[in-house]
Amino acid sequence: MAKRLDSKVAIITGGNSGIGEGTAHLLAKEGARVILLARREEQGQAVASAIRDEGGEVTFISCDVGDEDSVESAIAEAAGTYGAIHILFNNAGGGGRGHFPDEPTEEFSRVINVNLNGTFYVSRAAWPHIVAAGGGAVVNMSSLAAQRGASPKMHEMFGSTSASYWAAKAGVDALTRYMAGVGGAHNIRVNGIRPGQIMTPGATRGTITDPDGGHHAFEKLFDLMQIVEGPGYPVDVANLVLFLVSDESRFITSEIINIDGGVAAKI
Repeated sequence: MAKRLDSKVAIITGGNSGIGEGTAHLLAKEGARVILLARREEQGQAVASAIRDEGGEVTFISCDVGDEDSVESAIAEAAGTYGAIHILFNNAGGGGRGHFPDEPTEEFSRVINVNLNGTFYVSRAAWPHIVAAGGGAVVNMSSLAAQRGASPKMHEMFGSTSASYWAAKAGVDALTRYMAGVGGAHNIRVNGIRPGQIMTPGATRGTITDPDGGHHAFEKLFDLMQIVEGPGYPVDVANLVLFLVSDESRFITSEIINIDGGVAAKI
């Protein structure tokens, strides 16, 4: 029985943990030849080894998505590894420290660079290879932070990620729509996803397996706002990514889909 991604080559940034790791396993199981891009080589190689143990085909390439030269080199190596690129999941990113108006300029710039500039750098470098392959699919990682607001009481009671993270992810949403408009002429579909309360190492207090930890950093806020009881897990996001990069979503582009348990407080 044919798998959904047979003969496809998929690049996943930030593929060494969390959502990227879960998506890499799933796409490989569906027949994709997966290329993991991440900074932490030891973790990346461990994920690659685990995928091979499952029978998947995978390559790890060290890359800092916030560094143009690193991205250009990594994408050139990726394109040469399997001879084509069909799928790109711009997953790498993360939040920052500090809150407006006290967030330092350097921190604001760092978060924008990793989340927004990094998505642009990788997409720009991979784009001609996807065009040459006859088209494909791109999924950009946004966040519920790009869409919702917060009252003073919400900030006081539950805390928040940095202003730079909200701004960066809103930029990713806009970039997604722009890329989709350009991609139509090349058979390239571009969509975004906005996770909410997803249990990843970077978003949890303690570890997922620790009975005294394993809580999302904003668990109380999400539990108050969600329609469906949470939390969500990396596999939930991976399933959405698989749908968006497969032919099952052939008529979907320029959409940004929330995967957040139906958070009701969106403005």
